[in-house]
Amino acid sequence: MNKEAYAVITGASSGIGKQFAGLLAAKGYPLVLIARREQILSRLADFLYAKYNVKCKVIRADLSQEAEVERCFEQLKDLDIEIFINNAGLGEAGSFAETPLDKELFMVDVNVRCLHMFTKRMVQYFRERGEGYLLNVGSSAGLLPAGPYMAGYYACKAYVTSLTRAIAWELKEEGSSVYVGCLCPGPVDTEFNKVANVKFALKGISAKRCVAYAYRQMMKKQTVIVPTLRMKLAVWAPRLIPEKRTIAITAGQQKRKISQ
Repeated sequence: MNKEAYAVITGASSGIGKQFAGLLAAKGYPLVLIARREQILSRLADFLYAKYNVKCKVIRADLSQEAEVERCFEQLKDLDIEIFINNAGLGEAGSFAETPLDKELFMVDVNVRCLHMFTKRMVQYFRERGEGYLLNVGSSAGLLPAGPYMAGYYACKAYVTSLTRAIAWELKEEGSSVYVGCLCPGPVDTEFNKVANVKFALKGISAKRCVAYAYRQMMKKQTVIVPTLRMKLAVWAPRLIPEKRTIAITAGQQKRKISQ
């Protein structure tokens, strides 16, 4: 660990992103915190500076906008960055025929386009630097064949897991020291369900527990990180049963989220 090198976190204002900010600050990293809610970021930065005496740079950005993502990278490219947590994202629950198109396209822009752009820029940056850690925050949803009643979200997260695995393989083949991995949790107790219009949700693990596990696995250079034995079994089980049955089970679980 280089205590002079920065850790960057997108979607840092709450949930998994906020927990990563606290964990990495505790380890002595100066931080760059990126999200739309500037006041919340500023309060978090002040708190982390007071508690851990680490520098915290705040960047307010609407990451659904390509120009905003590029603006962020322009502010980052001259820093020495060791860790990049590509966390910004959101979901939407409901029947695909009825969910609002504008929100779904916003979700695609943040969950896919923004993540892809930062992944591209940071892989290039880390290859030139010679090392670094890039963690894309996906979901166990991305390891399943489909997610009726959260169709767009599941599709976005499948993109994230596929992209990450492919890049990790390419880096391994070229003998690179750069790490690229994907965090694929199940339910986590964050603001996600409120934003996604979920009316009923299964009890999740705490964001703190999720992040602590993810960090340990990232340091071990695990490509796909699935916290909790329950979720490991859930994403492994479809190998043993027909795909249609897996999709039906998933549909039943997701339908509960919108029917309460």
